[in-house]
Amino acid sequence: MAQPATEPAQAAQGPGTAPPVHPVDEKLPLARLVPAALQHIAAMYAGVVTPPLIIGQAVGLDAAGMTRLIAASLLIAGLATLLQTLGVTNFAGNRLPFVNAASSAGIAPMLAIAETSAPGRQLPAIYGAVMVAGVFCLAVGPFFGRLLRFFPPLVTGVVITLIGVTLMPVPVTWAQGGDAGAADFGAMKYLALAGSTLAVILIFQRFGRGFFKQVALLLGLFIGTLAAIPFGMADLSVLREAPVAALPSPFAFGAPEFQPAAILSLCIVMLVLMTESSAGMLALGEICDRRSDGRTITRGLRTDGIATLLGPVFGGFPTSAFAQNVGVVTLTRVRSRYVVAVAGGTLLILGAFPVLGAVVSLVPMPVLGGAGIVLFGSIAVSGIRTLSEAGLDDSSNIILVAVALGAGIIPLAAPTFYANFPAWAQTVLGSGISAGALVAVLLNLFFHHLGTRSRPAVALKSS
Repeated sequence: MAQPATEPAQAAQGPGTAPPVHPVDEKLPLARLVPAALQHIAAMYAGVVTPPLIIGQAVGLDAAGMTRLIAASLLIAGLATLLQTLGVTNFAGNRLPFVNAASSAGIAPMLAIAETSAPGRQLPAIYGAVMVAGVFCLAVGPFFGRLLRFFPPLVTGVVITLIGVTLMPVPVTWAQGGDAGAADFGAMKYLALAGSTLAVILIFQRFGRGFFKQVALLLGLFIGTLAAIPFGMADLSVLREAPVAALPSPFAFGAPEFQPAAILSLCIVMLVLMTESSAGMLALGEICDRRSDGRTITRGLRTDGIATLLGPVFGGFPTSAFAQNVGVVTLTRVRSRYVVAVAGGTLLILGAFPVLGAVVSLVPMPVLGGAGIVLFGSIAVSGIRTLSEAGLDDSSNIILVAVALGAGIIPLAAPTFYANFPAWAQTVLGSGISAGALVAVLLNLFFHHLGTRSRPAVALKSS
């Protein structure tokens, strides 16, 4: 683990003496810079490749398509993180050690879009909606502070919990082999591999120290893949076929299509992502002793919007803050934004070499299933933690959370519940995340805003 950053020496300011450098702007020596950057990459890598893995599988991409999708996700994450940490004048970038990448919050709505789109037009429909969500973020960002009262921890906690809960069937399917139509789907060999991967992660989490504990998820994926090779469950031919170096081609998966229901669904998700980014910036400002004001948040959200708008050109998805990297800064006390900039540059390089993306696509489905249970379960726990700080001793809040969670779980418990609804309603309500978010926002308005003279104070917290 990198050594904690020390405060700059508060030397007496004599003639010709340079003022002390703030820890956020400190340029660390290489020996400390590289390990600190690697910790950020280790904390976020699994999260960055999760959206392309899930969406790629859902739309039936082959190994080459999956490799391109993963490379694009890494590339966009690197560019967004560099823009966020280094900034461009006063236009974009919060200039904090802040990581931006494809968010798991958009996965369920994008899966719903894929299910209601014709074969071959699934990714174009998703990318069209993502691009409009990016424009929406750019338009609303400067005024978002006025909207935050509609997204208190009560609402964001419901949404984050639903992200983890509604995505849980995905790793369960992976653990059974990934292909529900296969004759050996659910075979014991797949379940044993998934269970072994989960066991490795738990062992490293329990007995590991420092860096090894932090990268327990990646170690589980690596060891699980090695264990699968002798049994022929890892296709090594993917590595031979993938190009060593290549930049993603614009609109390689087709020109974007703009479907109103899909756009509405992802704009709702974008509001949630903007709330999470704002919470992350406020929290990180406190951690780094450089408080985030309105202009900082606006520049940070503008970066989210730019990355979300331009990402689909190369194959990216909705982009937002990565809360786990805020945790890395808290844990290590290394607050230099240049550390995270180096991590962003490394992701950019990884995205330019598709063969590295092919290594990720090499991981067998059961191994991903074992790790996915931890990954998506931890998202649900983050939501529960946020809800625990949202005043659940109030009966109105209990009813709000209960009904919103119920609305979000309906598509999971009864997938055909909305089968007779119009197509646009199926897209919006068929995603537990967007349905739960919509209900939570409306009930928050009903209980806490309509007919009340004073609005409750909003205390954003990073999840």
